[in-house]
Amino acid sequence: MRYASITDRLADLGSGKWVLHHEARRMKAAGVDVIELTIGEPDVAPDPALLAECQRSMNAGRTRYSSGRGEPSVLAALAARYAKRRPDITAENILCFPGTQAALYAVMTGLVESGDGVLVGDPLYATYDGVIRATGAHRVTVTLRPEHGFRMQAADLEAAVTPECRVLLLNSPHNPTGAVLTADEIDAIGALCRRHDLWIVCDEVYEQLIFSGRFDSAFDRPDLAERVIVVSSISKSHAAPGFRSGWAVGPKEFCARLLPVSETMLFGVQPFIADMTAYALSHEIGTAAEMREAYRSRAVALAEALSGMPGLKPMLPDAGMFLLIDVSQTGLSGEDFAWALLKEEHVAVMPGGSFGENARGFVRISLTMPMQDLIEAGRRIGRLAARRMEGPHVATA
Repeated sequence: MRYASITDRLADLGSGKWVLHHEARRMKAAGVDVIELTIGEPDVAPDPALLAECQRSMNAGRTRYSSGRGEPSVLAALAARYAKRRPDITAENILCFPGTQAALYAVMTGLVESGDGVLVGDPLYATYDGVIRATGAHRVTVTLRPEHGFRMQAADLEAAVTPECRVLLLNSPHNPTGAVLTADEIDAIGALCRRHDLWIVCDEVYEQLIFSGRFDSAFDRPDLAERVIVVSSISKSHAAPGFRSGWAVGPKEFCARLLPVSETMLFGVQPFIADMTAYALSHEIGTAAEMREAYRSRAVALAEALSGMPGLKPMLPDAGMFLLIDVSQTGLSGEDFAWALLKEEHVAVMPGGSFGENARGFVRISLTMPMQDLIEAGRRIGRLAARRMEGPHVATA
């Protein structure tokens, strides 16, 4: 039988990147005491008020078909939120989706096609390749360097731009590194994107999980308004990933053109989840602040514990819920180290290679576990590294 070419383009970009996570879950189900530090799933529950609002909305009959753009309640809440950043924003600048992933997929479908290039920093979030290649476009890599804290530099972006590039996919705060772009870096990147007539798609799902300092974005600059689209959700900010509630905010013309694409895919999201999202966005909910402090303190404690261990170099994040560890001095790639860690020490972490070529010497640890589990995991990580450092195949660089 014949299949569409998209199935070939995405053949190696699905759940295969998470095979170690799935193996850890299988081991746990079989009774093995695995410390699971793989996916970015918040370890706190959604605020009870959100669950109550969702239940109230369902009981009120909000279970029928939805508007293709988004329910009036959530559109109004999002317009109010983003108008604080740019006063020109109205409901016409917004489209609602079931999560950031769906928003990214739709946005890329509306911006690029076969032969086009999408600039992305490497390391990068694991699904970015899929949302790009699904369109027929290809990724154009911008190197994110440890010596710059993994923050994209305009000079590296300039060096990567080719004539076929149409979009810069910009993730700040960044997954997997936890890097947060500075205002000066965003200004330089924005100027370059104007010069090369590039769209800027800002993935800002970790916006509320910055440990210190002020969040800055290309979206906030009026001179970039015609070319910037933000995608985000309540998955991280409100510890509600399973509700799949996200959005895209961008120019009115872009939203008008993308609306038929969105309607063809989805024709709306669940009204009762939209009402819950509207409540989350228009009330003071303490979930993000709770997670922000927990992840910051866990990152600091784990980095301090690991920094004295031979062969390990933790990279302290500025935001988010992950910690990268450079394991290259052990003589193992991140992939080999992660699998050895799971099999020998029963700790599950993500191989850095799942996040690009520039992360192959790293593993990514999720900070969404209690402190005592993280410290125990750090002890086991150090134990594995020590064994490998004693072996004959140790990196010298």
